Amino acid sequence: MLSIPTNIAEGCGRETQKELVRFLYISSGSAYELDYLILVSKELGFIKEEKSNLLLSEIDEIKKMLAALIKTIKKSL
Repeated sequence: MLSIPTNIAEGCGRETQKELVRFLYISSGSAYELDYLILVSKELGFIKEEKSNLLLSEIDEIKKMLAALIKTIKKSL
């Protein structure tokens, strides 16, 4: 879960908007990876389905926010 905001922070520290977008895409990939890890955790019985559904919903919201931010920044390039 830390990789998403860490990559956003690193992208913000880069010199160009193009580099920021690259790191936002990496953050988005991390969000999809987290999706998978939650599904596996549920299947293995590490977390309950209710908690899994809540986390997946929150991650979907993060993915939407990242996509919107990427789209906005790419318009200005």
